[in-house]
Amino acid sequence: MSEEKFDAALALLSRLDPENLVANIKAIIELEPELAGDLLSSVDTPLKVKSDTDFQNTEFLCCDYNRDIDSHRSPWSNEYLPKLSSEELTESPFPSDSLRQLEIAMNESMDIYRDLYYEGGVSSAYLWDLDEATDDFAGVVLFKKGLESVNRWDSIHVFEVINTGSHDFTYRITTTIILHLERQGNNNVTLSGNLTRQTEKSVTLNGAGSEEKVHLAHITNLGSTIEEVESQMRGLLEVVYFDKSRDIYHELRNDSALADKLNKHKHQELIKGLQGL
Repeated sequence: MSEEKFDAALALLSRLDPENLVANIKAIIELEPELAGDLLSSVDTPLKVKSDTDFQNTEFLCCDYNRDIDSHRSPWSNEYLPKLSSEELTESPFPSDSLRQLEIAMNESMDIYRDLYYEGGVSSAYLWDLDEATDDFAGVVLFKKGLESVNRWDSIHVFEVINTGSHDFTYRITTTIILHLERQGNNNVTLSGNLTRQTEKSVTLNGAGSEEKVHLAHITNLGSTIEEVESQMRGLLEVVYFDKSRDIYHELRNDSALADKLNKHKHQELIKGLQGL
């Protein structure tokens, strides 16, 4: 029964206004509290921003993947904010030492990517171990543009890195882009929605012997794949949202012009009839 409720909740959210996604999720959770965990981990919502007071007030992005209780782990200081108690920290998730070094390097690289491609905004990357006995790990790379604007872009890349051989790795990436555009004025126009795509790529790490070289190879492979996927999805968003909206606008405008022409014709016929009396 819970699975049927979960499917019904997802179907309902897909039909409601995406601008009110967070409020709609909260309303569904109030009706069915047992769906809270599944909905929060399955439905991507606009990213929130916090400042790391332990790292020169550097901003970082918050999502379900770096959350524990009501706190979020900063990728810069590796601390949960607001602070958790020592007892709570014993059960809080942290990446292993090796993965933490990769996480630091990935955040530095994605910050450069953000600056080059987004020319502003905030980026964050979080990693976690899938199996301590293998080199498999997972993570998420986040980008947000439009912090102080009514127009917002949230890019969420959730990925798995699976070791399929001695030097063979498979990268599975699920990308979701949440777009919100708003034109304010006498006639407000709002355009909101999201797009999700999955990508898989297998790579052999030739010559990557040391841990540092392996980390660099992972960052290079993930970074190039994310760049390619974002470019493709920007093109899809332009076709799906902008071109379709333009077609609808022109269709409505043409219908309006046709109606005016018919009304004018009827008006002229009526005048001729009155003149003939």
